[in-house]
Amino acid sequence: MPKIALITGITGQDGSYLTELLLSKGYAVHGLIRRASTFNTQRIDHLYQDPHDVNTRLFLHYGDLSDSSRLTNLFYQIQPDEVYHLGAQSHVRVSFDMPDYTGDVTGLGTVRLLEAIRKSGVRCRLYQASSSEMFGGSPPPQNEKTPFQPRSPYAAAKVYAHWMVSNYREAYGLFACNGIMFNHESPRRGETFVSRKICRAVARIVAGQQKKLFLGNLDAHRDWGFAPEYVEGMWLMLQQNSARDLVFGTGVAHLVREFLEEAFLHVNLKWQNYVEIDPRYFRPTEVPLLQADPSEAKRHLQWQATVTFKELVKIMVGAELRALQLSDARSQDASLDARFNWFKKP
Repeated sequence: MPKIALITGITGQDGSYLTELLLSKGYAVHGLIRRASTFNTQRIDHLYQDPHDVNTRLFLHYGDLSDSSRLTNLFYQIQPDEVYHLGAQSHVRVSFDMPDYTGDVTGLGTVRLLEAIRKSGVRCRLYQASSSEMFGGSPPPQNEKTPFQPRSPYAAAKVYAHWMVSNYREAYGLFACNGIMFNHESPRRGETFVSRKICRAVARIVAGQQKKLFLGNLDAHRDWGFAPEYVEGMWLMLQQNSARDLVFGTGVAHLVREFLEEAFLHVNLKWQNYVEIDPRYFRPTEVPLLQADPSEAKRHLQWQATVTFKELVKIMVGAELRALQLSDARSQDASLDARFNWFKKP
């Protein structure tokens, strides 16, 4: 019998890559999706299988992290072996505008999931997506022993979720772990996140569809990696003999300004000619420098990020150019497919 996985946030960037990885390993994958009047499954449409086909291994279920009874019923119905909790209100700047909702979904949503596991009695392993934003103002490099200093409603909600997972592990003996992921990007990143926003604007400027790019703080340092590598880390965490919390990142931080320079350099343009600062994109409290110390992930999982910062920007800008038919699809870096042989282009 194949292993059964349940993924919250399956339609997001990480959810789509994780689904590909698990299907390639023979899993049956169940995903939680929110009901909407428009389809929001674009990132996993290429994985769609007719539910009437007896060989189908991907199943989607309507539900929400605010609905505890639905979550509990799904555990009874699905009986998962592994649970990957990726669902959240995950946009930091938006969390200042919607603190109540962010706390309810990102924080309490995790508790509802933990309670569904406990009450259903299903013996499963849980991965919870923690965030580097929890470190906030703590000096870098940040590792598993670095104190949390959250500087946004999103980060505070993630800290709450993180400690609740730890508490349920200790109180009820659940195999439950937190992966503290530093920024990880890809062509499937949401369009309002700064990395994707920059790369999309570069392509649109080249195409003559956009004249200016408006951004906020260019002096923030972030540790940027490639998302498919990070979902491998998620899977590895649930294959261990015991649950532990681990930090994932490249160990190298770059300015938003450097991301800009690298992206515009890819098309031989100077970013200074196209970028303007808009105060509305500044956070009320900024996080100046996030840089991972992923040595424990390497020691326990033999996990290490291999895609460099420059490769990441090249991948993302290239994808945006191809989407606008400004670059030959064959220009996809062949070495990328070699490193991620389960990687399927959307």
